[in-house]
Amino acid sequence: MKRRIVAVGAALLVLVGCAGNTASGGPKTPAVSSSSGASGPTVEMTSTSVSGPWRAWTASLSRREAHGSCGATAHQVVCATDSGGFVGRSRADGRVTWTVSAADRGKSAGLVVDAADVRAVTGVAGVLRAADLRTGARAWTHRAPAGNAYTTLAAADGVVYALAATDPTSSTAVLEAVRASDGRPLWHRSVARSAGEPLAAFRGRVYHADGTRVTARDARTGDTVATSPACPHLVTGGHYLVCTGSPFSAGDTFPPMRRLDPATLRPLPTPRNTINKPVHGVISDDGILVLYEAGAEDTSAGDWNAYDLENDRRLWSTYATEADATVADGRFVTFTPVNDRTTRGRVLTIDLHAGPKGTGTAAPRMSPAYAQTRDGEHPALVVPAGDTGHVLVMARTHGSLRSLPLP
Repeated sequence: MKRRIVAVGAALLVLVGCAGNTASGGPKTPAVSSSSGASGPTVEMTSTSVSGPWRAWTASLSRREAHGSCGATAHQVVCATDSGGFVGRSRADGRVTWTVSAADRGKSAGLVVDAADVRAVTGVAGVLRAADLRTGARAWTHRAPAGNAYTTLAAADGVVYALAATDPTSSTAVLEAVRASDGRPLWHRSVARSAGEPLAAFRGRVYHADGTRVTARDARTGDTVATSPACPHLVTGGHYLVCTGSPFSAGDTFPPMRRLDPATLRPLPTPRNTINKPVHGVISDDGILVLYEAGAEDTSAGDWNAYDLENDRRLWSTYATEADATVADGRFVTFTPVNDRTTRGRVLTIDLHAGPKGTGTAAPRMSPAYAQTRDGEHPALVVPAGDTGHVLVMARTHGSLRSLPLP
């Protein structure tokens, strides 16, 4: 059976699958209710089976959840806390169906959801933890080498990849491969790293960037199989790798984009980008890169520029203010500019190929304005696996989560 995995975090959404759980009509299992306190859920209760499709709802998040990250399979929502725990939530109404507590202290390395093995995995401080998505039971725990804390996670084909470093600014790290089902260590390697660079894993390779180049490793052994030319920053998604100028640079000029061959890491024909700073971007499964580019000194306002990587051309551009973004159902998903008084505070979707001038079914669409979509909430987008027709907005300032129909 082919495995498919969702990776949720600073990087971006990769592949999706499905898994059964208590929210999809399974048997009743012990669970824990939600709490608004800093310590998170504490009151034990019995979960009730939930049937039916994804629905629109709003739920409060504990402080620990708001400082962590959330993801979703086709059947449920799961949030990882900044203490290394988990909270499972119903897709129908957002209520808590189970929790896994933890008491670590540190910055969350993010969350990966392995739907094939029914696991959610997170890393805080020097500990990786996994929970069973069906029952909310603790699945396994894995500790980093002494003195290291986890910084970045990725996953593919039943394996979790994790970078652990001695401190957030360290130029070296340990890259570990751990089996998602039971936490069995598979291999580890000492690698170069740079803060803010992603991990990516697909098609039997795992890729890591160190702010200088990209290295490809065999996913089974950890052995190096290719290295790239100069690559200040890696943008990845949909089985694509693109080098851009560094978003951390203060310079006035930036090197051109370069798409890399995933097999050899050699440059491929790549559309020309603008002269502005490439800040962050997403890539669809069919090779549409949407890159936020802004002035070198002030990235609060700029443009989303769409590039067709397969056909080597620039597609469209639209004015924007800096915001989270993702891809869902053939559309680019982000938030409306915060300085547009008539439309701000909404989820915006744009057809990836037609752009902002699309018409009919390809026309841009907006949601109503919600408290969670306001810029001051530092909203983050989560797209559930499968064709749910919904998107989640996670508000971090006043911790809450809203499920809404995808515009």
